[in-house]
Amino acid sequence: MLFDDTYKTIEKPTESIFRDRGSKFLGYAYPINSEHDIKGIVAQLKAEHPKANHHCWGMRLSIDRSVFRVNDDGEPSGTAGRPILNTLLSRDLTNILVVVVRYFGGTLLGVPGLINAYKVATDEALNQAVIIHKTVNDIYTVKFDYLQMNDVMRIIKDDNLTILNQQFDNDCSVQVSIRKTQVEQILMKISKVSGVTAKYDHSL
Repeated sequence: MLFDDTYKTIEKPTESIFRDRGSKFLGYAYPINSEHDIKGIVAQLKAEHPKANHHCWGMRLSIDRSVFRVNDDGEPSGTAGRPILNTLLSRDLTNILVVVVRYFGGTLLGVPGLINAYKVATDEALNQAVIIHKTVNDIYTVKFDYLQMNDVMRIIKDDNLTILNQQFDNDCSVQVSIRKTQVEQILMKISKVSGVTAKYDHSL
């Protein structure tokens, strides 16, 4: 099977509002790159909505979409974080966090009502979003002598690689982003230029 090196996420944060029997559900969707992003976002929403009763969320990360977490924040188990996550799964989105902030309106919605409200609030936030396709890229640092600059730059230009960082001195280095499916052929080209090394940094 060919490695699938594209995934769908959202371009920028969006928000929505859903009301049911006096309760207000504010949906917030964010593109994220790591679990470290979650804490700050949730803390910020708690600061913006100190009187809200619940700040529930679901997130999905990684290209094989294998990392996910949910938080019901005091709602009955399975009624908040899980419907948020299920909506992300059904839309096949990853690298995304959706937080739903709930203001309780005095009427209990019951389990089906809660599941529906968290799902709809998530759907509405995602309906506002621009869905983008991104490729999975590996980041490499290429090191070379100043004299080999033209050879290295030609490979970068021919293969449309994105330069993230560069430093030209006697010893030069360029950090490039290479689409996963192209890595092998590009490393092959680089290895043919004598004295040039490429070191793997991380994936994006």
